[in-house]
Amino acid sequence: MLSHPIHKQEREQFIKLFQKDHVDDFEDRLKVLEVFLQTEKHVTAEQLCRLVNENGKRLDPDFVSETLRLMCRYGFAQQARFENGQTRYEHRHLGQHHDHMICTRCKKIIEFENQAIEKLQVEVAAAYGFHMLQHKLELYGICSRCLEKRQSMMPLTMAKPGEQLVIREFTGGARSRMRLMTMGLRVGDKIEIITNQGQGQVVVALEYKRLALGRGLAGKIRVAVVKDTGS
Repeated sequence: MLSHPIHKQEREQFIKLFQKDHVDDFEDRLKVLEVFLQTEKHVTAEQLCRLVNENGKRLDPDFVSETLRLMCRYGFAQQARFENGQTRYEHRHLGQHHDHMICTRCKKIIEFENQAIEKLQVEVAAAYGFHMLQHKLELYGICSRCLEKRQSMMPLTMAKPGEQLVIREFTGGARSRMRLMTMGLRVGDKIEIITNQGQGQVVVALEYKRLALGRGLAGKIRVAVVKDTGS
């Protein structure tokens, strides 16, 4: 049962529009909408189909996917694809806008609103004589829960692209330490991860230089996250 006033309004508009346009299988599509509005998560078509089934309505996955596409066409839902991942769907409430923070470790998606950012985007567009029609802001990083679980020091191979790190120690023997120092790396250096795909080389930035490290060598570098001071 929908309790939020906005969700009740969405349901009423859904009924009015879909009945007016004689959309088929109306009752089943209405059930998909109701279940969709009851979840505040960003869901895939497969996840929504599971939720519908758990709510006592056995519907074909293709039917649920088609209903989601109709909901997007009529403006009840909108697609989102974070970091080139799966297509997910979220509510689209008229007159409301929010942006997203995405944790690159646990994939948690946090919605936020900031009127100062909204105002600044309009001002920047106007300064360039640009007529903005729509926009989205996605921030990628590590959520507070994952950050708390993080080790104070870790091998470089565990770092994520975009992270700012400081080298704390080298754990290999004299030969590997010499190789790292020859490349220009020193304990205390601040580096940024450019790419780390879980296999192959780890590419880092040291000041204005790019360095490509094999995984074996990268695993001998212990690093710590540079805490964001908010400055």
